[in-house]
Amino acid sequence: MVMNPTIDTYRLTSMEEPSDAVLSQLMREAAEDARRTNDEATNRFFEQMLQDAQKISTVW
Repeated sequence: MVMNPTIDTYRLTSMEEPSDAVLSQLMREAAEDARRTNDEATNRFFEQMLQDAQKISTVW
């Protein structure tokens, strides 16, 4: 009996390729993680830029 791996049981090291549904879900989750971490990094960047600008403006 061959079991079709689900998102919870599939491993990238598996010798079998994932089903289209599993691959789609893996890619969707990876994209969501990338989007979230990118948003967090962008927010940190602009917060730091604002803090730096405020420090510089107090010197002037």
